Amino acid sequence: MTSDKARKLFEALDLDRNGTLTREEVITALRTKGPSLAASGDLPFWALGDADASSALFDAADQNGDAVLTLEEFAAVVDRRFGWR
Repeated sequence: MTSDKARKLFEALDLDRNGTLTREEVITALRTKGPSLAASGDLPFWALGDADASSALFDAADQNGDAVLTLEEFAAVVDRRFGWR
Protein backbone atom coordinates (compact mmCIF):
# COMPACT_ATOMS: atom_id res chain seq x y z
CA MET A 1 0.00 0.00 0.00
CA THR A 2 1.22 3.47 -0.90
CA SER A 3 1.65 6.09 1.79
CA ASP A 4 -0.04 9.47 1.42
CA LYS A 5 3.39 11.11 1.55
CA ALA A 6 4.67 9.01 -1.35
CA ARG A 7 1.55 9.81 -3.39
CA LYS A 8 1.89 13.55 -2.70
CA LEU A 9 5.59 13.52 -3.62
CA PHE A 10 4.90 11.51 -6.79
CA GLU A 11 2.25 14.02 -7.87
CA ALA A 12 4.63 16.92 -7.18
CA LEU A 13 7.33 15.32 -9.33
CA ASP A 14 4.96 14.37 -12.19
CA LEU A 15 5.57 17.59 -14.10
CA ASP A 16 3.48 16.66 -17.15
CA ARG A 17 0.73 15.08 -15.01
CA ASN A 18 0.62 11.89 -17.09
CA GLY A 19 0.73 9.50 -14.14
CA THR A 20 4.31 8.29 -14.64
CA LEU A 21 7.73 9.73 -13.87
CA THR A 22 10.64 9.86 -16.30
CA ARG A 23 14.26 10.21 -15.21
CA GLU A 24 14.27 13.81 -16.47
CA GLU A 25 11.15 14.64 -14.46
CA VAL A 26 12.67 13.23 -11.28
CA ILE A 27 15.94 15.12 -11.75
CA THR A 28 14.30 18.39 -12.83
CA ALA A 29 11.53 18.35 -10.24
CA LEU A 30 13.84 17.49 -7.34
CA ARG A 31 16.20 20.29 -8.41
CA THR A 32 13.47 22.90 -8.82
CA LYS A 33 10.87 21.80 -6.26
CA GLY A 34 13.01 19.83 -3.81
CA PRO A 35 13.83 22.66 -1.39
CA SER A 36 10.20 23.76 -1.06
CA LEU A 37 9.03 20.12 -0.75
CA ALA A 38 11.56 19.63 2.05
CA ALA A 39 10.54 22.88 3.74
CA SER A 40 6.89 21.78 3.74
CA GLY A 41 7.79 18.37 5.16
CA ASP A 42 6.96 16.45 1.98
CA LEU A 43 10.56 15.34 1.43
CA PRO A 44 13.32 14.68 3.98
CA PHE A 45 16.00 17.37 3.80
CA TRP A 46 18.68 14.67 3.57
CA ALA A 47 17.00 13.39 0.41
CA LEU A 48 17.86 16.57 -1.48
CA GLY A 49 20.66 15.46 -3.74
CA ASP A 50 22.32 16.31 -7.01
CA ALA A 51 21.37 14.93 -10.40
CA ASP A 52 23.37 11.76 -9.75
CA ALA A 53 21.48 11.08 -6.52
CA SER A 54 18.15 11.72 -8.24
CA SER A 55 19.15 9.42 -11.09
CA ALA A 56 20.17 6.71 -8.61
CA LEU A 57 16.78 7.02 -6.89
CA PHE A 58 15.11 6.60 -10.27
CA ASP A 59 17.20 3.50 -11.07
CA ALA A 60 16.41 1.95 -7.69
CA ALA A 61 12.69 2.45 -8.29
CA ASP A 62 12.51 1.38 -11.95
CA GLN A 63 12.04 -2.29 -11.15
CA ASN A 64 10.91 -3.40 -14.59
CA GLY A 65 13.47 -1.33 -16.49
CA ASP A 66 10.95 0.43 -18.73
CA ALA A 67 12.44 3.89 -18.02
CA VAL A 68 9.25 5.21 -16.41
CA LEU A 69 8.10 4.98 -12.82
CA THR A 70 4.57 4.18 -11.79
CA LEU A 71 3.29 5.35 -8.44
CA GLU A 72 3.64 1.79 -7.14
CA GLU A 73 7.30 1.50 -8.20
CA PHE A 74 8.12 4.94 -6.81
CA ALA A 75 6.30 4.42 -3.51
CA ALA A 76 7.93 1.03 -2.91
CA VAL A 77 11.33 2.72 -2.80
CA VAL A 78 10.59 6.07 -1.17
CA ASP A 79 8.31 4.67 1.54
CA ARG A 80 11.11 2.30 2.58
CA ARG A 81 13.99 4.74 2.09
CA PHE A 82 12.31 7.66 3.83
CA GLY A 83 10.74 5.56 6.59
CA TRP A 84 7.17 6.37 5.60
CA ARG A 85 5.91 2.78 5.85
